Amino acid sequence: MQNIRHRLFKGTLWLASARVATNLLSLVSTFFLARLLVPADFGLVALGTTILTIVNSVTNISLSQALVQHRAPTTDHFHTAWTLNFGRAAIIAALMAASAQPLSVFFEDTRLVSVILVLSLSMLCSGLENPRAIMLTRDLVFWQQFMLQVSQTLVSLVVSIVLAVLYQSYWALVIGTVAGQVAGVMLSYGIMPFRPRFKVVHTKELFSFSLWLTFCQIITTINWNFDQLLVGKFLGQTALGYYTVGNKIAIIPSREATAPLTVSLFPAFSRVADDRSRLAAAYQSATGLAAAIALPLGVGTALIADPLVRLTMGEKWLPTVLMIQVLACVFGFQSMFSLVQPLVMATGRTQLLFKRDLQAFAARIPLLVIGLYFGGLPGVVYARAVSGTATFFMQTSMVTQVTGLTFMEQARAHFRALAASVVMAAAVVPITMAMPDSFRPLDNALEIAALVLIGGAAYIAATLVLWMMMRRPEGPEAEILRIIDKVRNFLRRAPA
Repeated sequence: MQNIRHRLFKGTLWLASARVATNLLSLVSTFFLARLLVPADFGLVALGTTILTIVNSVTNISLSQALVQHRAPTTDHFHTAWTLNFGRAAIIAALMAASAQPLSVFFEDTRLVSVILVLSLSMLCSGLENPRAIMLTRDLVFWQQFMLQVSQTLVSLVVSIVLAVLYQSYWALVIGTVAGQVAGVMLSYGIMPFRPRFKVVHTKELFSFSLWLTFCQIITTINWNFDQLLVGKFLGQTALGYYTVGNKIAIIPSREATAPLTVSLFPAFSRVADDRSRLAAAYQSATGLAAAIALPLGVGTALIADPLVRLTMGEKWLPTVLMIQVLACVFGFQSMFSLVQPLVMATGRTQLLFKRDLQAFAARIPLLVIGLYFGGLPGVVYARAVSGTATFFMQTSMVTQVTGLTFMEQARAHFRALAASVVMAAAVVPITMAMPDSFRPLDNALEIAALVLIGGAAYIAATLVLWMMMRRPEGPEAEILRIIDKVRNFLRRAPA
């Protein structure tokens, strides 16, 4: 167990570093491209990528997770996974190419034909990815994942920015996406050599695990992308550009704070899945730590949204401020249950995930339609806030079924993070209201720095006071202190 914890810790550091690096690069790219392109460009490309994402999800067979969960995969398992992935990608690419013209008529934009055709090539390329690369995750080895993610993002960023500077066209976004995909495929074979062959001998075995995950992926992807199609069709591409960019900025802080744990904890939970008490303890410790980091990041992003947009993207992007403010808080709140999926997957009860996603879908879609009808773009944003908060009870119920943890036991793991985030908001909101509107970069930068320092100090102080008042229980505070000690020891042992 000690060896697992040590490898898990190192793996999480690598994944966290990769997520930080890739999302810094992604944000830089977004801010830079937002200055060169117009919101309608982002909206047009978002339509193409959203359609492709939905079609991809409907046919996704979650073979990577099946390989990770398999106790002893053979070379034929990898050949089968590669064959199935490539066949699926080829069919999707052909269907997308055939539907390009009808989709352009439906969304009333002839440019969508060429965008979808190029993105179809990206889909075909993704089917060539190396299935063996996922085994590094299974073995809790993550430095290669760092290289893969960072390199792929860097290629996409460089290509997009160069093309945007030269042509100031939406094609910068499209070609950048394809270039990143091609780079990812090539690198996947560089980090884990593999010569694929066409075989389907283990198709039934791999499907037996991935079936429910496939259903989950279908429902989740439609659930999380339907709003973009709705906005694009009824409010236009400019509104969709605001919506997609605002959503991207809002989700990055809280999502990326928990993503390394989400990836690394699936194999870690799998190792203790047969011991319910150890699984419950591991989940409670990990989810408390995730919320303590991600929740204040989400709330903090909402608090600095206005000066951040003014500084990085300019006046034409001000409509995204409301979206960032609302959605960043929602994503921060949802981070408290970001580890439910790896927890349930580790126990093999993937039908619970499908049930949760189906319930969320049934609640979310009507709310989005109602929000759009009565409130336009802001109505869609508020509808997402309501639906996102409603999933709270679905998640707690699932955790209880898998681990036996009661509602109150789960709530205790998050109490201090929630209370400290409220204190942080109370300290920062009066300052933001007193600040004059400005588009001077220096004023915006100073305002962001002041808000971050004050909010961060308020959060840390409130957390420590509550922790000591509660007699220093086990939780994220104690875990963070242990992590700090481990980082110090790791750095001391690292070669100069």
